[in-house]
Amino acid sequence: MNRKKFIHQAILFAPGLARPSSLAAWFSMPSLSQKRKFKTQLNGGLIGVKASQLQLNELAIRYGFECVSASSAFLEKYTASQASELVAQMKSKGLLFGLGELPLEFRRSADAFKNVLSILPARCAALQRVGVTRACTYIMSNHAELTYLQNFKLHTERLKEIAGILEDHGIRLGLEYVGPRSIWAAARYPFIHTMQELRELIAAIGKPNTGIHLDTAHWFTAGETVETILNCSNAEIIGCDVNDALPGIEPIRDQPGYERRLPAVTGVIDLKAFLSALVKIGYDGFIQAEPFDDALNALEDEPAVQKTAEAMKKTLALIDA
Repeated sequence: MNRKKFIHQAILFAPGLARPSSLAAWFSMPSLSQKRKFKTQLNGGLIGVKASQLQLNELAIRYGFECVSASSAFLEKYTASQASELVAQMKSKGLLFGLGELPLEFRRSADAFKNVLSILPARCAALQRVGVTRACTYIMSNHAELTYLQNFKLHTERLKEIAGILEDHGIRLGLEYVGPRSIWAAARYPFIHTMQELRELIAAIGKPNTGIHLDTAHWFTAGETVETILNCSNAEIIGCDVNDALPGIEPIRDQPGYERRLPAVTGVIDLKAFLSALVKIGYDGFIQAEPFDDALNALEDEPAVQKTAEAMKKTLALIDA
């Protein structure tokens, strides 16, 4: 079934709508749920899915995800009562909102940043109405003009303002470092590309709602270890992307920056060790697939979600053994 036909035929939260029995049963296995506190999340934008928020919710339910990313632009149109009704409908189907998608572009001109600050409070309020408590953005690991210290100062000042607005609405801000050498060496001035450097930025920002957004590819290419994760607390980790690296590329630092695979597909990244460390620290956020995979992006929405769900099932099986 192509995407257009699927959307036409599907009815949001229809009484007869259910997760595929085998996948649903697997996600709720007692042995697994006792081990982990984090949830599986569907984020359509990371896998090339173009579905609207309501369509994405339906796909998440159909394929057994436990939470779904929340579009602040879509939810801003909802009244408080409409938001409450939507959340109740989702909970009745076993689905929650996880990551909040916000306009967090702070890297451009001062005028562009002012525009972000002007629209951010209303967007945060929309997420707060549906219970979202987490958002994230990435730290680009290079700059063509700013030295490390100049860039560090800009990030500290602007992210402190953003974190303050999010804090007013009960939302935590996760920052993602970008590990591949092909990215941090692509411009004149390399910038933050390891967890320790990121922690230094978080300390300089000085906002209690600011923490780390992990990504397995960045953790892998930055040469981080399991101990890097074990040295974190649950409170420090806001969100987590999972994926796999390309086989046959040595050294690790030469992995391409913008080409990856769904998690547990190639087996290059030690996802079992990574996820086991998250379990050990009691991480209670979400994990979401973020491959950079042209073949996946070319699929229609439903097949892309199905393939991603299968990869997430395989990923979680690593810690259920």
